[in-house]
Amino acid sequence: MDQITTLLSDPAAWAALVTLIVMEVVLGIDNLIFISILSNKLPEHQRSKARRVGIALALIMRLALLSTLAFIVSLTNPVFSLPIRAPMGADGHPMFDLAFSWRDLILIAGGLFLVWKATTEIHEKVDPDDTEGVMNTKGKVASNFGAAIVQILLLDLVFSIDSILTAVGMTDHLPIMITAVVVAVGMMMLAANPLAEFINKNPTVVMLALGFLLMIGAVLIADGFGVHVPKGYIYAAMAFSGLVEGLNMAARRAGQKKRSQDKGTLH
Repeated sequence: MDQITTLLSDPAAWAALVTLIVMEVVLGIDNLIFISILSNKLPEHQRSKARRVGIALALIMRLALLSTLAFIVSLTNPVFSLPIRAPMGADGHPMFDLAFSWRDLILIAGGLFLVWKATTEIHEKVDPDDTEGVMNTKGKVASNFGAAIVQILLLDLVFSIDSILTAVGMTDHLPIMITAVVVAVGMMMLAANPLAEFINKNPTVVMLALGFLLMIGAVLIADGFGVHVPKGYIYAAMAFSGLVEGLNMAARRAGQKKRSQDKGTLH
């Protein structure tokens, strides 16, 4: 209790909390896009429930991971390494070791899953006739509530570990981490239904969101192999793409309004 009282009176702690909440919200966008796309494939009466369950699982997982901080930090310790031969001038081809931790392996697995899922969804959108027979013979896997929750849970694990490691790198105070996670997940819960409905009503936004998932998956894989792409670049690209898509949507609405006015004039 004394620690919490001290933190409440510390301006640096409040600054760390606000910064961490912003970071957690930004990191949660990836998770929210995936949950929105996956839940939109379910029957309409199950979509909202799937989003609530998925986000609730994300919160539970993050809080559970926060309770095992020592274990989470240990995930960054190397588990094994691969000898890599790299050319360096005329002195031959020196060897160096590419080390992998459990965090790296989880990021690579999650990235591969995201790339596979996004590619599958894009193929279904581009050529629905080709996937219709497969879905009918093997069952509507994507429209099954349980299967959707399992897929959400797998990605929750990847994003939760990334989120917690970010929190650990920004502050040493557990109450600040817990508060930031709860606030960020609460904001995700509020934004889930409006975002999912917006994506569902705008087919071009669905394709854009799938493109985001492809990019995020590739970045996760690269991060797992030790190639760190600054997240600011990723979110700047996403924001710019969203701005362009917003202009396209405004242009389409203006065109539809003009055509409607022209028809009214002709009549």
